[in-house]
Amino acid sequence: MPDLTDDVGYLLTRASGLVVRATNAALADVGLRVRQYSVLVLADDTRDGISQRDLAEVLGLDPSQVVALVDELAAAGLVERRPSPTDRRQRLVAATAQGVRVRRRADAAAAAGVQRQIGDLSAGEQQTLRGLLQRVVAGPDERAAAAS
Repeated sequence: MPDLTDDVGYLLTRASGLVVRATNAALADVGLRVRQYSVLVLADDTRDGISQRDLAEVLGLDPSQVVALVDELAAAGLVERRPSPTDRRQRLVAATAQGVRVRRRADAAAAAGVQRQIGDLSAGEQQTLRGLLQRVVAGPDERAAAAS
């Protein structure tokens, strides 16, 4: 019988779950959870806003999940749906002024949650971990494109 502690899929899933739980606990004081925080960050970082389709793609979520997250954030006054300047059929999700303020507080909370889980790693180990995970998330097609 294989040892799960040698299985990369198991380790990634387990590590993700632990980091998400620690980060959700840290974000609770701000009134957010990791997925809501992720949508808020993307909405704030994109000057004109980001489409729900792009949010779903970036976050790896089903579009219906993104709609629910945007609805929750909009009800809290943290994001709004705006008309796209290039496609009148599309609405873009953008952070409100209140959303920007909450995001600033949430950044520190989210970082503390992650540190709670990976804080035993040295700064160099944390940087290596981030780099390796970024390469895994990018996938083989994106890595090949970057190499050429």
